Amino acid sequence: MPVNPDTLIADLQAPGAGAFALLRRLDPRTGVPGPVEVLRGPVTTVEHLADIPLPAGAPGVEAARDALALVPFRQLRERGFEVHDDGTPLQVLRVDAADDLPLEEALRLLPDAEVPLRDVAPDLDDAAYADVVRRIVADEIAQGTGANFVIRRDVDGVIDGFSATTALSLFRRLLVAEQGAYWTFVVHVPGADGSARTLVGASPEVHVRMARGQVVMNPISGTYRYPAAGPDADGLVEFLTDPKEVEELFMVVDEELKMMCSVGDLGGVVHGPYLREMANLAHTEFELRGQSTLDARDVLRQTMFAATVTGSPLQSACRVIKRFEPSGRGYYAGALALLGRDGEGAQTLDSPILIRTADVRTGPAGAPDGGARVRVSVGATLVRGSSPEGEVAETHAKSAGVLRALGALPPLAPRAGATGPDGAPARRVPLAADPRIATLLASRRDRLASFWLEPQAPAHGAPLGEALVVDAEDTFTSMLVHLLASAGLRARVLRYDDPGLDAALAAHEGLVLLGPGPGDPEDASDPRIARLQALAARLAAAARAGGNPLLGVCLGHQLLAGTLGLPLRRKDAPHQGTQLAVDLFGTRATVGFYNSFTARADGAALQRLAAQGVQVATGPADEVVAVRGPGVAGIQFHPESVLTLDGPALLRSVVEPLLRG
Repeated sequence: MPVNPDTLIADLQAPGAGAFALLRRLDPRTGVPGPVEVLRGPVTTVEHLADIPLPAGAPGVEAARDALALVPFRQLRERGFEVHDDGTPLQVLRVDAADDLPLEEALRLLPDAEVPLRDVAPDLDDAAYADVVRRIVADEIAQGTGANFVIRRDVDGVIDGFSATTALSLFRRLLVAEQGAYWTFVVHVPGADGSARTLVGASPEVHVRMARGQVVMNPISGTYRYPAAGPDADGLVEFLTDPKEVEELFMVVDEELKMMCSVGDLGGVVHGPYLREMANLAHTEFELRGQSTLDARDVLRQTMFAATVTGSPLQSACRVIKRFEPSGRGYYAGALALLGRDGEGAQTLDSPILIRTADVRTGPAGAPDGGARVRVSVGATLVRGSSPEGEVAETHAKSAGVLRALGALPPLAPRAGATGPDGAPARRVPLAADPRIATLLASRRDRLASFWLEPQAPAHGAPLGEALVVDAEDTFTSMLVHLLASAGLRARVLRYDDPGLDAALAAHEGLVLLGPGPGDPEDASDPRIARLQALAARLAAAARAGGNPLLGVCLGHQLLAGTLGLPLRRKDAPHQGTQLAVDLFGTRATVGFYNSFTARADGAALQRLAAQGVQVATGPADEVVAVRGPGVAGIQFHPESVLTLDGPALLRSVVEPLLRG
């Protein structure tokens, strides 16, 4: 039965109206935002993503929007990762009614009420957040805990008289003022006890999208903050040539490719880079695409959550987040997920990351004086090249759009007197139209591995057999599986602490790969490192005695080097996400490094190892790039990284001699 648009929005504001969501989503086929979607239905709480109720079969002539899930950050518990458990529920709006409104009609119907905001204050002032940046760089990245980390800061306030009308008014403000968002949304969930939870935001970033088995992820990193006078092409050119910003983007591409390889049957393909232009800032981004036969809920689970809101390696980043953040994240850095079916019954999934979002709680969880608590959380990606002042400024730029909608910041002054319909700033000429910018963006592809820029080709040469990959707590191993396949090796992965690892190693015949992972390779006080040290010693001894050949990558290489008597040292400057040209036993190669520690070999060590039939490839300051000898080989770099230009050939050149004995 057709719905009267003039009463649709009014009905949402009536007492007892129930839960609703309004979404304006970017259409990936056209790159243009679609209509405003109005979804209504009952809300249930479930424990696991697999419990999200979904119908099966073809919905009829048109595609169906079946459920909208609100996925909190604490859901990472499903993957066994450490996280503050703040009790934020996994809620599902089961869509009973779905209606679409053209933007102009939605703007006419949506309320534009006052938002009485007060008591606005950050949890960390700028000096305190700058200190967090310094500590992360010095105490975590330099110590090998990970390559990058995202630590949040919050802005809290109180809204008096908050209601569904207030929520819809905030949504309207974001529709008018923001641009370039992937989703602009409001989700309002009243509780039976008079409480309510409302999320309203404009997220630029896809968490994951799936249609007809194609999975898409959208790593966004690198932030150009517009100056007061407005965006400037010269300033953007300077930003695009900043090595820190370039490396930051490449690192999150690597981290999200790990996820894509875990859900994609054939790995993933990197598209881009692109420029995402918004009202206050612009981001650089890539798009990752792959094919999957998994259920949409499994895809959602395996991709929790993007490196752009956590860090890498993900499991280690979660531990760091828990140490540095005093409380749970609520829905911040989680996801919304719209699940449905196309006209033939195939599952669809469209999910943005919950960033640039106001989280409003009323009722029992609200302010003690009856107002509604509102929180806007934001974080910066902290890397080895981060400056405290720059990362502080980035958090301000990221939060500005939502804070302006709330009234915590003054509206943007119209530039050059130009406004669009309904008072919105007129659309300017896109920055990406400048030929210098297009050239700079395109040049970034030249620094990436062709293996990941096109569909993976079948292996060349004779098959090399089976490989058993030991995951040392870095899912770069999921990318290694696809790279090994391209080199002719069928691989399976077991974690270093898997109860079945010893039995699997005893039964295995073929290459054993000891994989990368975070941490100090000599820190035996860390139970994980102690276990890996013992495993490396056992595997290396067996390999040198004629057993399964052993290849170590990054941390695995360092542990192998330790068994050869080489000293392991922390680097003066970490190589986290660094692309370098190296001499690999006479072959010049451009490779990607993610290491804060390194093995070193001076002249005496080289002579000693040469007498044992072990060759060593070194770089500056006697740092060991690779080793190879009877039954064993190790490489400090990551052949699977997008930063290693010819990973399959390099990997095969290392593995083939091992397997020939």
